[in-house]
Amino acid sequence: MLAVSAVTLMVGLTAVAVGTAAVTRHRAEAAADLGAIAAASAALRGQPGACAQAGEVVRANGAKLTGCRLVGADALVTAAVGDDAFGRGWGVARVTARAGPAKHTGVGSGARRVRAR
Repeated sequence: MLAVSAVTLMVGLTAVAVGTAAVTRHRAEAAADLGAIAAASAALRGQPGACAQAGEVVRANGAKLTGCRLVGADALVTAAVGDDAFGRGWGVARVTARAGPAKHTGVGSGARRVRAR
């Protein structure tokens, strides 16, 4: 009976750990996405401090800005969420997002469309 209780406890703790990791990753993704949009928007408007604006947005979303750079008209923003357990980066979700103006794809510019049969 004790073994069954121990296995049930371990399964439950594993489920909690996996769920926490998924939520942490989603928070980091949202913060990086919104930070990249803020930086790209500021850069396109010619405002100085695009990465500073990205940092404000990332922090407002409960994350830490760990990287920001402009590549042409695109902004690359890296955000991290979580605790650095044991100093090895365990428990930290780091995500990099890119935002910028849409590229020309040829759609709507006279490109020929193929009809499926």
